[in-house]
Amino acid sequence: MSTLLSKKTDYALLILSHLNERPGGGSAREVADRFGLSKAFLANILKELCQKGFLESHRGVKGGYTLQRPADRINLADVIESMEDGLKLTTCSGEGELDEHECTVHNMCPIRGPLNEIHEAIFGILRRTTLADVFRPRSTTTFQSVLSILSQKPRMTLDMQEINA
Repeated sequence: MSTLLSKKTDYALLILSHLNERPGGGSAREVADRFGLSKAFLANILKELCQKGFLESHRGVKGGYTLQRPADRINLADVIESMEDGLKLTTCSGEGELDEHECTVHNMCPIRGPLNEIHEAIFGILRRTTLADVFRPRSTTTFQSVLSILSQKPRMTLDMQEINA
C-alpha cells in the first residue's frame, strides 16, 4: 500500500511537533531518542527543515533546533509540498489548460475536472490548517480540525469560489 506522505514527511511533522513543545529548542539526540529514529535519517531531515525555512539550528554545547516561526504561522501545505518536493493528486492536478502535460489523454479526459476540484479542495484544507491546529492537544488522537472543515463540504461538486477562499 502506498501512502500520500513519505516517511520523511511523517518524521518532519514529528520533529516539528516535538520542537513546538519546547520553545527553548531541542537536540537531534533528544528527538531520535524520543521517537526511536535513525540519527542519520533524522540529521538529513533536520538539515532539510533548516534549508527550507522551518527550523533554525544553533551550534555549540547548548545548541540544537528551534522553530523558525510560530506553529500558527506554518501551514500543512507548505510543509508537505516542501518535504515532498511538490505533491499532486494526479499528473495534471493544479495545471492550467495551456500548460504542458505528461498525460496523453489530457484534452479528452472526463475525470480531469472533478479530480482537479478534489485536489484544490484538499490543498485548500491543508493551506488553512496550521501546525498549531495539528499540534493542539486533544482528548483523542484524531484531527478534529481537519474533519470539521471536511464536514462543511457535504456535496461533491464544489464551487471554484469556495475552493479559492
